[in-house]
Amino acid sequence: MSNTLELLKDLIRRESVTPYDAGCQDIVAERLIKLGFKEERLDFADTQNIWLRRGAALPLFTFLGHTDVVPTGPLDAWLSPPFEPAIRAGKLYGRGAADMKGGIAAFITAVERFIALHPDHQGSIAIMLTSDEEGIATNGVVKVVEVLEQRHEKIDWCLVGEPSSDKKIGDVIRIGRRGSLCAKLTVAGIQGHVAYPELAENPIHAFAPALKELTEEVWDHGNTFFPATSLQVSNINAGTGAENIIPGSLEIQFNLRFCTELDEETIKQRTRAILEKHGLNYHLDWRLSGNPFLTEKGALIEATHAAIKTVTGFDPVDDTGGGTSDGRFIAPAGAQVIELGPLNESIHKINENVGVEDLDILSIIYENILINLLLTA
Repeated sequence: MSNTLELLKDLIRRESVTPYDAGCQDIVAERLIKLGFKEERLDFADTQNIWLRRGAALPLFTFLGHTDVVPTGPLDAWLSPPFEPAIRAGKLYGRGAADMKGGIAAFITAVERFIALHPDHQGSIAIMLTSDEEGIATNGVVKVVEVLEQRHEKIDWCLVGEPSSDKKIGDVIRIGRRGSLCAKLTVAGIQGHVAYPELAENPIHAFAPALKELTEEVWDHGNTFFPATSLQVSNINAGTGAENIIPGSLEIQFNLRFCTELDEETIKQRTRAILEKHGLNYHLDWRLSGNPFLTEKGALIEATHAAIKTVTGFDPVDDTGGGTSDGRFIAPAGAQVIELGPLNESIHKINENVGVEDLDILSIIYENILINLLLTA
């Protein structure tokens, strides 16, 4: 069995449900310190973060990952216990196998092989891990980046080991992600008896035309790299539970996944304009989960394409689909950022899994990316 598989098994055995690391970072640090990496713990609140760097020269290549996993869901629905790695029909099962302990295991073993063969490589290599990605991500990578920025430690290339692949390893590279802007809207009305609507003000009725307009708004038309921005309502709540009471308030949650054609302030202004057009008495709270980012071209994409072609024989597709990732905190500082990892078909699902052979293929791709970037003249 490969070193990557064995490392992944060790990581899966750690019940690192977000925001807990459960010792995963200790496993990684123990292996990398032996190779000359300097360890720095950058913990904030209940989140564990680690920054491991080998070398001080530029350029700086960074592998980024998260050790936390989503909750398992009902245990009796799993074919085997989620934190006891099990192999069936060529696949390794366990929570975090694909998202994203598989990526972590692959890039750790890639680094080990690369350094063993090329101890005097150019530039520096770093590993950044957090236990706060699957949650609200307030004390993870965003805080680590702040520390790095304060001391002018710049990342040139960042590869996020998120599960980007679709049908086979390396067929899709994420070169960017849409932004995510969350909103909690409260519309005030006047509570009353349903038989006397003239004495009340129904916030549901008042908001309905605005809801239609918000969901039908053409925010933009997207561009070459991103689909059009989309607003989706995730929850609507009103009422007292009684069928004969007009509610006094209405609460709505919605989210906009927006592309580089828009920015946060423009979305807020256009949303307020629609709400005020309908004369609503409202309060609106916003939370920016992340701005869109895009690595359109550069040495990192070129090196990754070449590595995938060398290892697999095919050319990958550049894509910006999916949700958000911690890459959104790295890109604003000027780094080239991509995501490349295992197949994403089973992520967050019951019986999450990764192909055993895929792990070695992915690790070899990672190693070739390092060769392409850090062994050039």
